[in-house]
Amino acid sequence: MTTHRIGPPPPAFNLPPVPGTRPHPLQAAALGALWAATRVGMLALLLVDRVGDTGVAGEVHTLYRRWYEQLVQGAFPLDDVTWQYPPGAALVFLSPGALPWLTYFQAFVALTLAADAVITLALARAGVRGAWLWVCGLPLMLHLPYARYDVQVTAVAVLALLAVRNRPLIGGALAGLGAMIKVWPLLTVLGTPRGRTTRAAWISAAASAAALLAVLSLAFTHSLDFLRQQGARGVQIESLGGTALQLARKAGWPGSVRYQYGAFEFVGPHVPSVARISLLLTVAAVCWLLLWRLRASRWTPATPFDAAFAAVLLFTVTSRVISPQYLIWLLGLAAVCLTSRHTTQRPVALLMLPAAALSALAYPVLYDDVLAGSPRGLLLMVVRNGLLLAAALLSCRRLWAASAGRAG
Repeated sequence: MTTHRIGPPPPAFNLPPVPGTRPHPLQAAALGALWAATRVGMLALLLVDRVGDTGVAGEVHTLYRRWYEQLVQGAFPLDDVTWQYPPGAALVFLSPGALPWLTYFQAFVALTLAADAVITLALARAGVRGAWLWVCGLPLMLHLPYARYDVQVTAVAVLALLAVRNRPLIGGALAGLGAMIKVWPLLTVLGTPRGRTTRAAWISAAASAAALLAVLSLAFTHSLDFLRQQGARGVQIESLGGTALQLARKAGWPGSVRYQYGAFEFVGPHVPSVARISLLLTVAAVCWLLLWRLRASRWTPATPFDAAFAAVLLFTVTSRVISPQYLIWLLGLAAVCLTSRHTTQRPVALLMLPAAALSALAYPVLYDDVLAGSPRGLLLMVVRNGLLLAAALLSCRRLWAASAGRAG
């Protein structure tokens, strides 16, 4: 006698892995060879980069090294307007000290390369399409990724997202740790399915963040000084608001560009208003994400990935600051989306490739044009930021339609 199952089918969140998503040995070899070749090229660019306080690597040589020397004394940078990061970032800036046989710069780059390899391996195990996007996408940013600490942050976020589905406690803990390093990894738990998974992930994230903050507050002084510096930020020239102000300059607006708070920002009339509009748009993004969370009724294995990607895109385009290294985050999250055949974000993920290439053109290749607001620099920023805005809107539309919109 045939036995029929009574009741609803098992949720899609428990579907088995799709055969063939992990790389075939030949494909794995090709992926590894491409990773090695492109990373050698990125390192070569880094070696010929100008040394000292100029060039892409200048932040590691001077700023990161200065922070390291202050942190080893047991204090966060005091009255330093360039220190705008949560206290967990200290762990990244102190980590080169674990390789004392190398210079600070060499150790930092070696650890960044190791984080890149971890991301690649984790993505290859989860779904080879995502690994290909990451391996091919990161070199489009030239050597910048190895001269910033965003690869390490992205590694924490990628591991958190990949873990949260089956191991919500681990995924949540990683998300909480990542939030203490650079805030945005906390968004990796936004799209967890309701019920036990969400409770486990969110409680774990809160507990790990609180535990790390407590440890760092005991070990260092001035652990929350970054809030004052972050709140004083203005409108960076590479943000959407900055592009609007550059266009206004062409129409006669009398503002100018000044280096302050560790970035080139606009000063002049109406700049505070543009900054407030950016903050209001960020609040609107938060409200939309909360509404999506309340209305969402259909979860797939890719929903946590898609929600995190859409959320970070929203916060990127509404920010007063869009540094080129933000594309590292977006490439990592886009790659995680592509590890699942259920993702709604495939076309949006592919848009990150030209966005990354345009960001590298903006900095460092044509940065003088961007600073001057020349026709070439202005066109570059209009296209790059327009692409990011279109990607954010498309990402939200596809996420809503798949999980919160009318079924069918």
